[in-house]
Amino acid sequence: MLPAGILESGSISVADPASSKKRVLESAARLLAGSDEESGAEQVFERLLERERLGSTGLAGGVALPHARMPGISDSRGAFLRLSAAVDFDALDGQPVDLVFALLVPEEATEEHLQLLARLASMFNEADLRQRLREADGGEALAILTGNTALHAS
Repeated sequence: MLPAGILESGSISVADPASSKKRVLESAARLLAGSDEESGAEQVFERLLERERLGSTGLAGGVALPHARMPGISDSRGAFLRLSAAVDFDALDGQPVDLVFALLVPEEATEEHLQLLARLASMFNEADLRQRLREADGGEALAILTGNTALHAS
């Protein structure tokens, strides 16, 4: 599961209305920026878009992992979006995407960045996890992704 502090409840959007790849990146940028004035949503969006231009971050199974390095932040942070309708993301399998985990890491965190991406790709490769996330509310999604079942006791 994810390291502590990467994902918070305020960084999760279920039934997100984003209807295109660009809108998904905008929604993700808003969630990643949160209340951090130093790395506003527009700057985060530009970084995510810049990375996406290098090649799609759409994987298989309806999953995308947009990510970027960001100057001025000291800790990695993530955002999870479950889209209300799947969008074309130029994914590896050609299928539309409905589960998005966006990642922002400090500019100098090269090794950490790669390790987090590998962990996320491995997690989202599990069909069971993807299905559970498609059925979860925000609290349940946080618990699933962090492995902290105490977050959402039924």
